[in-house]
Amino acid sequence: MSGVLRRLRGLPLRSRLALLVAVAVAAAVAAVAVTCWFIVRGKLYGEVDDDLHSLDKSLTLSDVQSVLNECTDSPGQQNSPGPRSSYYFQLVKSDGTPCVFPGSRGTVEVADSDTAVAEHPDPEVETYRNGKATDGTPVRVLTVPVISKGPGRVVLANSSLLVAYPLEDTQSTLNELALVLLLVSGIGVIGAGAAGLWIARSGLRPVDKLTETVEHVARTEDLTVRIPVEGDDEIARLSASFNSMTAALAASRELQQQLIADAGHELRTPLTSMRTNIELLTRSEETGRAIPPDDRKALMASVKAQMTELAALIGDLQELSRTGLSGSDGPLKVVSLHETVRAALDRARLRGPELKIVSELAPWYVRAEPAALERAIVNLLDNAVKFSPQHGTVEVRLMRGTLTVRDHGPGIPADELPYVFDRFWRSPSARALPGSGLGLSIVARTVESYGGEVGLAAADGGGTVATMRLPGAPTPPPELP
Repeated sequence: MSGVLRRLRGLPLRSRLALLVAVAVAAAVAAVAVTCWFIVRGKLYGEVDDDLHSLDKSLTLSDVQSVLNECTDSPGQQNSPGPRSSYYFQLVKSDGTPCVFPGSRGTVEVADSDTAVAEHPDPEVETYRNGKATDGTPVRVLTVPVISKGPGRVVLANSSLLVAYPLEDTQSTLNELALVLLLVSGIGVIGAGAAGLWIARSGLRPVDKLTETVEHVARTEDLTVRIPVEGDDEIARLSASFNSMTAALAASRELQQQLIADAGHELRTPLTSMRTNIELLTRSEETGRAIPPDDRKALMASVKAQMTELAALIGDLQELSRTGLSGSDGPLKVVSLHETVRAALDRARLRGPELKIVSELAPWYVRAEPAALERAIVNLLDNAVKFSPQHGTVEVRLMRGTLTVRDHGPGIPADELPYVFDRFWRSPSARALPGSGLGLSIVARTVESYGGEVGLAAADGGGTVATMRLPGAPTPPPELP
């Protein structure tokens, strides 16, 4: 059985479908043919049984008694009734001795059931069976006790009456029917196999197109190809899913290429500046022409600043390129948002010690990755610290899952607000300030991955207000499994 299954798995899918259809149709046709044959057989036998019952009723008691007497006195003699060349008539005594009617077609072989009826006669019992005549002819036999046909139905003798009919024509009809059913079944199975193969080819044609497209994509890495979607069946859904997948892959590739291009552009500036400063220092050492101490100190400070900016840019790029919903490899946990904001505030105060940072934090719990969430909040606060005036104030408020960070800096022009969360975007007025242009992009990506939203808007009275909303609850929810 396992070998057959292995061979079936080795066949092409359309061949397996055609074979399965043919097997299913063959089983159904065989069941119908066998049922039909048995129904016709029962019907034909029923008609023969009815004829035998009618003949039994037509025999008179005098005919039976005459044959019984003749059989007792002179077993070799035959008297009435008249000739009945198509049927068999005989009496069977309880010891199994047959007494053939004069007009009988021949003698039927006696069975145990015949002698049982003779030994234990019952007026209500009549038995039907298949038997054979002494010349080998198959017959249908009716056996009844010998009784009076009067109202009393009295048993006259310890004998049974056999009436039989030859089954040659009936069996010939059944054999012809079996042959016809066999031929029809064979034609049906062959037709089912051909139809199954045609259906498999037609049904799998979209799968063939999908396979060709997948092979084309794997061979050429061309993600612009699309499969036509027809209807709304499973194949259409598969085609639509494949189109969505290739579109997503194409968008992902485009984003990667854009990220590489943007990163190269942003890295070029600090690297060029560092290279120029280092070349000046190297040339001074090679030529022996010393750089004035103040200029040398400025060059070293510039190199250090460019290295710091380059390290920050590389760190932001690594963070932005991380995979996973939370922007980190860590699992989601129940996080106290107000405690996370409080920790981020401590770090922000270290970066802007001259600023006044006031906060109002109400309890709020969310499901997030702690490190990624704190990094996003720190970036949001750093943005406010960077653009706040010296000795200015930063106001932080957390109420029912909404975190607002308001600074009193120069603000962001209205026409630049749609671009603040784009990667590497920096306001023309802020290009002289340190930064990579990735901080707010990391904030947006992290917050949206947790089902939240973040936005920047102009604050009343000047400055900018950043708003971050995260779904959660004021009380700790159950821990994730």
